[in-house]
Amino acid sequence: MRSVADYSSPYMIQSPQVSASSTRIRIVSARELESVLPDLVQIFRDVVNGGVPLGFLGPITLQTSHDYWLSTIPELEAGTRILLVASNDGGVLGSGQLALAQRQNSQHRAELQKLFVARAARGRGIGKLLMDALHDVALEHSRTLIQLNTRVGLEAVGFYKALGYREVGVIPGWTMDAAGTRYDHVEMYRELKAGR
Repeated sequence: MRSVADYSSPYMIQSPQVSASSTRIRIVSARELESVLPDLVQIFRDVVNGGVPLGFLGPITLQTSHDYWLSTIPELEAGTRILLVASNDGGVLGSGQLALAQRQNSQHRAELQKLFVARAARGRGIGKLLMDALHDVALEHSRTLIQLNTRVGLEAVGFYKALGYREVGVIPGWTMDAAGTRYDHVEMYRELKAGR
C-alpha cells in the first residue's frame, strides 16, 4: 500500500468534461482499493474540509483520510461493506458505500454510508448515478430496505428526499464539531423494488 507521502499534492479533476454520460461506476474490492486510493484520500479530505463531515471533525489531514480508507479493508474483504466509485478518464469523482446488516433478522437491510462527490464535479448528476448504482447493488444482495442518516440543514436532505427517501425523524445533537457545537441528524429510509 502507498503511504500518504505518495500523494500529498492537492486533488484536481484532470478532465474538464465531467458529466454523467462520461462517468463510470464500479465496485472496488479490497484488492483494487490501492488503484483509487490517492484520489479517494484527496477527495475525501477536500469534502470533509469543505463542510460535509462524513463522520469526521474537520479539518482532517491526508493521513487521517488515508487511515480511514485503510480501515475499510477488513469489511471489504469480508463482503460486509461494498464500495462503489464513480470515475472518468480524469480520475475518481465520488464514492458511496453500503454496510450490509449481518444479524440473522436483518438480512434485508443495508445502511448507505459516506456518499460524496468531489466539489468540482457536483451538480452534474454524479451523486444520482452513484445512488442508482448503490440501489442496484443492494438489490443484487437482496437488500430492499436502505437506511441512512445525515445532518439536518445540509443539501443532502433534499437530495435524498428527491430520490424517494422518507424521513423517520430527527435525533437532536447526534454529532458535534471540534468546538462542541451539536448538530441534529435526520434518519431516512427507502424501500427498494426491482426496477426501482
